[in-house]
Amino acid sequence: MSHSKWLVILVWLVFAVQPGFADDSAKVIGIWKLLSYDAESEATGAKEPVMGQNPTGYAIFAPEGRVMFVLTGEGRKAPKTIQDRAELLNTLIAYTGTYRVEGDTWITKVDVAWNPEWVGTEQKRSFTLVGDRLQVVTPPGVRPNWPEKGIMRSRLTFERVK
Repeated sequence: MSHSKWLVILVWLVFAVQPGFADDSAKVIGIWKLLSYDAESEATGAKEPVMGQNPTGYAIFAPEGRVMFVLTGEGRKAPKTIQDRAELLNTLIAYTGTYRVEGDTWITKVDVAWNPEWVGTEQKRSFTLVGDRLQVVTPPGVRPNWPEKGIMRSRLTFERVK
C-alpha cells in the first residue's frame, strides 16, 4: 500500500475516534423556556425557589455557537425608587457568550453579563435532556444574586420551545 493511502487511512481514523463535540452541541440547540429555578444550600441541603415559584426566562442556543440567557424572578414590579432598582438585580440573571458542549456539560465563555464579574470567565453547567426538558445543574459556588446564602448549587428546568 502506498504512503498516501496509509496517510488517508490514518487521517480517517483520527477523525473517526475524536469525541463528537460538534454533535454534542446539537442536543441543546434551540429556544428553551425556564420552568423552575431552585437553589440548594451546600451547608444544609435545604432547597428553595430563589426566583419564586414561577420564574420567567429563556435560554437560546444558536447553532453558530452563541448562547443567551435572560432569567427573571417571579413578581417583579416596575421600580419606584433607587432602592427598588437595585433590588431588581437580585431577580435577574442575564448573560451571553460563546458555548461548547462536552458530553453532558456546556461551557459558556461569557462576553456580556448582568454581573461584570462573569465577563471573561467560563461558566460550566451540567445538563440532562429528558424529552423536551433540559435539566441544568450548576457547580457549587456563591451565587452573585444571593451571596449571603453561602455556597449553593442551582437546579434549573427548561422546556424546549423550538
